[in-house]
Amino acid sequence: MKFAIRTLLVITFTLGATWLVAQVATKKGGIEARLAQALKLYPDADADKNGTLSVDEALRYLEAHPELKALLATKSKTGGPKTSEPGEFTTPTSSGLPPGPRVFVCAHSFMIFTATMLPKMTEEAGIGYQDAGRQMIGGSRTLQHWEVPDDQNFAKKALSAGSVDVLTLSPHMLLPDEGIDHFTKLGLEKNPKLRVLVQASWPARDGNLTGQFHNAMRNDATVESLRKLHDLQREQWNKKLEAQVTALNTAAGKEAVCIVPVGDAVFALRERVIEGKAPGITRQADLFKDDLGHPMPPLSVLVTYCHFAAIHQRSPMGLPVPAALKDAPQAAELNALLQQIAWEAVTRYPMSGVKS
Repeated sequence: MKFAIRTLLVITFTLGATWLVAQVATKKGGIEARLAQALKLYPDADADKNGTLSVDEALRYLEAHPELKALLATKSKTGGPKTSEPGEFTTPTSSGLPPGPRVFVCAHSFMIFTATMLPKMTEEAGIGYQDAGRQMIGGSRTLQHWEVPDDQNFAKKALSAGSVDVLTLSPHMLLPDEGIDHFTKLGLEKNPKLRVLVQASWPARDGNLTGQFHNAMRNDATVESLRKLHDLQREQWNKKLEAQVTALNTAAGKEAVCIVPVGDAVFALRERVIEGKAPGITRQADLFKDDLGHPMPPLSVLVTYCHFAAIHQRSPMGLPVPAALKDAPQAAELNALLQQIAWEAVTRYPMSGVKS
């Protein structure tokens, strides 16, 4: 039994980008072997009874078995959700500006930094930032945030109080993510004007599911290979998210939920680096902190500009260089490029809710 659990844990932690699940079929051994081994130990995980355990089936099996999810929680480095009280991070200068929407950031590590960068960025645009709170669980699906006990769940508390105008979410791995549905329903019941913005992230480990990947390998990507990876991401992951968001908006009778296409912006910046058109950045690997793909400051700023554009439905172009870029070479030129890429990504994506 313990061995079987470890097998499924390995499957889960290896899936840095399950929207690229199509790659699994091309790999002999590695994750494919682990799936086959898990199937022998848990034959009931094969939901369609075709004799093969898919990644989606493995993840759904984990979701359906609390004892495995509990073990996953004990392995988490975060030690549980990190939350904030509403208003805790609002800066004093916001009081002298016309108030913007009350924003709650509910995220994993590929998005939580926006909660720190957005206040100053918003104030530089002449808008008072209203921080409704933040909640972070590393490597989390939105459903994991929903399942946080009520006494610790600041996202639920803020939504239940009707004190959120914009809720930002960051799904991960398995789609559809029921947590998006639950938070949207609760939020709209308490504030019919709530907007839910769901981040479509970039692929962790460049979609490599075998474990044979290092950050420096990102430097080998060409424009052609990046575009193939991007297309695969859209096909295997984004379309599922788009279908879920479309269903939610149909049920709501309005465009209550939108998608922030930060993955599109990240791919666009990497292409600029390859082409030598990203001021002060010469290597793609310099955009990332680690193999998984956590962002360095230029990428964090880019992602936050995308969220700024989606939240306020206006361009970030012309905003001053943020503190995160102050020591970057050619900071002003790089900042202008990040703003341009973010605005183009958001306005070109039909489900962002933003028009140019």
